[in-house]
Amino acid sequence: MSARLTEGRWVTSWAASAQGAYPVGSTIAQPDLRAALPEPTEGLRDQSLRMILRPALWSSGWRLRLSNVFGQRELRLRGLHLGLHWGGGALVPSTSVALPDQTVAPGRAVWTPAVELPWASAPNAETFLGRGLALSASVEGASGPATWHAKSMGTSYLSAPGDREAAAQDSELGLPHTTTSTFFVDALDAWLPAPARALVALGDSLTDGTATTLNGQDRWTDVLQRCWWAAGRRDLALVNAGIGGNQVVGPPASAGPWRGGPSALDRLQRDVLDLSGVDTVIWMQGINDFSDNGGAEADAVIAAMRSAVGQLRASWLKVVGATVPSALHGTRPGHGGVEQDARRRAFNAWMRSGGLFDVVADVDAVLTDPVTGCLRAEFNGDSTWGEPGDGVHPNRAGHAAMARCFFSALG
Repeated sequence: MSARLTEGRWVTSWAASAQGAYPVGSTIAQPDLRAALPEPTEGLRDQSLRMILRPALWSSGWRLRLSNVFGQRELRLRGLHLGLHWGGGALVPSTSVALPDQTVAPGRAVWTPAVELPWASAPNAETFLGRGLALSASVEGASGPATWHAKSMGTSYLSAPGDREAAAQDSELGLPHTTTSTFFVDALDAWLPAPARALVALGDSLTDGTATTLNGQDRWTDVLQRCWWAAGRRDLALVNAGIGGNQVVGPPASAGPWRGGPSALDRLQRDVLDLSGVDTVIWMQGINDFSDNGGAEADAVIAAMRSAVGQLRASWLKVVGATVPSALHGTRPGHGGVEQDARRRAFNAWMRSGGLFDVVADVDAVLTDPVTGCLRAEFNGDSTWGEPGDGVHPNRAGHAAMARCFFSALG
């Protein structure tokens, strides 16, 4: 690390929780990837990738966590570079800096060495808020089952199989295949002054961003981060650890690969405690546990949350809870029934009673229509497809309302 990066600490500034191996998971507007990934068990083969990452706070010093936790073979990443995203799959010329080659064993994740981007040093970092960094690399040989985050609500880029040269180019021409998912990288740390800290939004599709706008950066976490920027806060980095379909307690191990990834309890260490500079967790979850398809009772989810909050408190973390909005009469499979709604309301009553969480954000009061008991009509739509909503997932306006709720609760 250079002399310019001696004062400060690592703070996670972006995340996309690893949830399984492609193609298991829920995607949004995913292009047909059969030309880019013709055989899922082989994964990427002698192939370039360019993953677009949007940090909450900027610095000149960075490191990345590369993940092969759901892989079955050694992952050999070569020719790694980090540079400034220009648009499409292109990089701003002369902004890329090389990192050492990385080999990641199956079932493991590793942090890269630190890399410095001198053009992003203070005071320039302020001008990059909202911009994207691009991780470019090539896979040597076949990756095998590719660890990914399915629903990234943003576009990244892949070459055709057999093209390992595209990763070394600023141009996008060698990266013709687009994906709305993120492969092989699940966290990005920035080297920041000591007062900076990370807040982790732990949750399901209501945090992951279903029904928000693809490439719109309008999930509630994105909106809340911009509210903090507008308020002059340069010490708060909100990272998104949502996974569509995720549950607090389940699914059982017998379910096999699950589109919602490991339970919140099972991923708590990796997706919260192992991140850098974290001092607060914002936890909004439960609706998938209460599924109409033999879902858990409220008491089981409450007990699991009590256990998890105990682990978080043991690491001196502040925990913000959130009530769960209605899915009543929703059309999404597994949702919409009165039994699910009864469990949800019992859970919310416990959440509002206080005692466990440092702060409670009443998201249910913001999103649920008090007359119909359903998701408010103005929030029930799909901002990517422009179609009617499913009664479960709020659109971009609903996410803005959630951001206001959290902004008010957190102060």
